[in-house]
Amino acid sequence: MNYVYASLLLHSAGKPINEENVKKVVAAAGDQPDEAKIKALISALDGVNIEEVISKAAMPVAVAAPVATGAAAATEKKEEGPSEAEMEKKAEEAASGLASLFG
Repeated sequence: MNYVYASLLLHSAGKPINEENVKKVVAAAGDQPDEAKIKALISALDGVNIEEVISKAAMPVAVAAPVATGAAAATEKKEEGPSEAEMEKKAEEAASGLASLFG
């Protein structure tokens, strides 16, 4: 995880995400850098738009509304926004985009 955090830190600082910089950040955090893991991370991040991945992962999640009773509940269900299944699908899509950071 430290390698992903290092890449996010470099991204937020506007620094290039490369092997040397990731190695420096990991070492500064007190960890022993693993060359293979760093190479795998850099390879996995090649061509990834980090801003887009972050924005998809940070999608707001709808808060469940209080349960209504009787006919009012049926009416409210029809007037609601996206269904629970649609929201789950969107969350899975965002998670899959984030998963690309982990290789």
